[in-house]
Amino acid sequence: MEHGTHHHTAAHEHAAHDAHPGHGPHAGESGGHHGGASWSMAAKATLHCLTGCAIGEILGMVIGTALLWGNVETMALAIALAFLFGYSFTLFAVRRAGLDLRTAVKIALAADTVSIAVMELVDNGIIALVPGAMDAHLSDGLFWGALLGGFAVAFLITTPVNKWMIGRGKGHAVVHAYH
Repeated sequence: MEHGTHHHTAAHEHAAHDAHPGHGPHAGESGGHHGGASWSMAAKATLHCLTGCAIGEILGMVIGTALLWGNVETMALAIALAFLFGYSFTLFAVRRAGLDLRTAVKIALAADTVSIAVMELVDNGIIALVPGAMDAHLSDGLFWGALLGGFAVAFLITTPVNKWMIGRGKGHAVVHAYH
């Protein structure tokens, strides 16, 4: 779909949606993508991203740790799988909405790249900084505590990033029309 046509169609759909009683902008949202984004919308986008990232990262950490790989190899696998699973969640959602594979891949990359990158930088940084966490085994509470603590901090830092991006029509905002 041509870029100008999409914006015209989306504007028409939003105008029609807003014209119905009780269907105006949702609480905390502006009428358009380029206005301010609500914290709720940003948190939902971040949680969506975090879910895919967490699945990929935990799987990578478990595989690398179980295979007795070194820290660098394990972290590389975990990050690669975090991006793969993070993108996959969006990819499957927009494919269900009827987009062809090429367009769906472009949407997933545009929607999630910054969010996943920030999340991975933060949570892997925390794991690297927690003394002993990189050398902990799957049966150690330190392994799971550092990993889950990293996810929590990553969520808190990535949510404002997503809010800023959505408010400018970027990031998860590009997926909004397909939900």
